Amino acid sequence: MIRINCFYQAEEGRAEEALAAARELVAESLKQDGCVAYDVFQSGTRPDVLFFCETWRDEASLDEHMKSEPFVKYGTMMKTVGQFSIEQFELKK
Repeated sequence: MIRINCFYQAEEGRAEEALAAARELVAESLKQDGCVAYDVFQSGTRPDVLFFCETWRDEASLDEHMKSEPFVKYGTMMKTVGQFSIEQFELKK
Protein backbone atom coordinates (compact mmCIF):
# COMPACT_ATOMS: atom_id res chain seq x y z
CA MET A 1 0.00 0.00 0.00
CA ILE A 2 1.01 3.58 -0.54
CA ARG A 3 0.61 6.40 1.97
CA ILE A 4 0.48 10.06 1.04
CA ASN A 5 0.87 12.74 3.70
CA CYS A 6 0.06 16.13 2.27
CA PHE A 7 0.42 19.40 4.13
CA TYR A 8 -1.47 22.40 2.76
CA GLN A 9 -1.20 26.11 3.56
CA ALA A 10 -4.03 28.33 2.30
CA GLU A 11 -3.39 31.94 1.44
CA GLU A 12 -4.59 34.49 3.96
CA GLY A 13 -8.37 34.78 3.90
CA ARG A 14 -8.82 31.69 1.67
CA ALA A 15 -9.04 28.93 4.30
CA GLU A 16 -12.79 28.31 3.98
CA GLU A 17 -12.56 28.12 0.20
CA ALA A 18 -9.70 25.64 0.43
CA LEU A 19 -11.47 23.53 3.06
CA ALA A 20 -14.64 23.33 0.94
CA ALA A 21 -12.61 22.06 -2.04
CA ALA A 22 -10.73 19.64 0.23
CA ARG A 23 -13.97 18.16 1.56
CA GLU A 24 -15.25 17.61 -1.98
CA LEU A 25 -11.96 16.01 -3.00
CA VAL A 26 -12.09 13.64 -0.03
CA ALA A 27 -15.72 12.65 -0.69
CA GLU A 28 -15.01 11.90 -4.36
CA SER A 29 -11.70 10.16 -3.71
CA LEU A 30 -13.26 7.74 -1.21
CA LYS A 31 -15.44 6.42 -4.07
CA GLN A 32 -12.43 5.53 -6.25
CA ASP A 33 -11.22 1.99 -6.75
CA GLY A 34 -8.08 1.35 -4.73
CA CYS A 35 -8.72 4.06 -2.14
CA VAL A 36 -8.19 2.49 1.29
CA ALA A 37 -8.48 5.74 3.29
CA TYR A 38 -8.60 9.45 2.52
CA ASP A 39 -8.95 12.08 5.27
CA VAL A 40 -8.42 15.79 5.67
CA PHE A 41 -7.73 17.47 9.00
CA GLN A 42 -7.81 21.18 9.78
CA SER A 43 -5.39 22.59 12.34
CA GLY A 44 -7.02 23.55 15.63
CA THR A 45 -4.73 26.56 15.99
CA ARG A 46 -4.27 27.65 12.37
CA PRO A 47 -7.41 27.20 10.26
CA ASP A 48 -5.43 27.94 7.09
CA VAL A 49 -3.40 24.71 7.54
CA LEU A 50 -4.80 21.37 6.35
CA PHE A 51 -3.34 17.88 6.47
CA PHE A 52 -4.38 15.11 4.07
CA CYS A 53 -3.69 11.48 4.89
CA GLU A 54 -4.31 9.09 1.99
CA THR A 55 -3.80 5.36 1.64
CA TRP A 56 -3.94 3.66 -1.76
CA ARG A 57 -3.92 -0.05 -2.57
CA ASP A 58 -1.10 0.29 -5.10
CA GLU A 59 0.72 2.61 -7.50
CA ALA A 60 -1.79 1.97 -10.29
CA SER A 61 -4.69 3.10 -8.08
CA LEU A 62 -2.81 6.25 -7.08
CA ASP A 63 -1.96 6.99 -10.72
CA GLU A 64 -5.63 6.69 -11.71
CA HIS A 65 -6.62 8.96 -8.82
CA MET A 66 -4.16 11.62 -9.94
CA LYS A 67 -5.69 11.58 -13.45
CA SER A 68 -9.29 11.61 -12.19
CA GLU A 69 -11.66 14.50 -12.79
CA PRO A 70 -12.17 15.22 -9.06
CA PHE A 71 -8.43 15.29 -8.36
CA VAL A 72 -7.75 17.62 -11.28
CA LYS A 73 -10.74 19.86 -10.50
CA TYR A 74 -10.34 20.26 -6.74
CA GLY A 75 -6.54 20.00 -6.72
CA THR A 76 -6.35 22.83 -9.24
CA MET A 77 -8.79 24.91 -7.19
CA MET A 78 -6.68 24.42 -4.09
CA LYS A 79 -3.43 25.23 -5.91
CA THR A 80 -4.86 28.63 -6.85
CA VAL A 81 -5.39 29.55 -3.17
CA GLY A 82 -2.47 27.85 -1.41
CA GLN A 83 0.53 25.54 -1.49
CA PHE A 84 1.06 21.80 -1.01
CA SER A 85 3.96 19.85 0.48
CA ILE A 86 3.69 16.12 -0.22
CA GLU A 87 5.37 13.04 1.26
CA GLN A 88 4.85 9.61 -0.31
CA PHE A 89 6.00 6.27 1.04
CA GLU A 90 5.27 2.57 0.82
CA LEU A 91 3.58 0.98 3.84
CA LYS A 92 5.34 -2.16 5.01
CA LYS A 93 3.31 -5.13 6.21
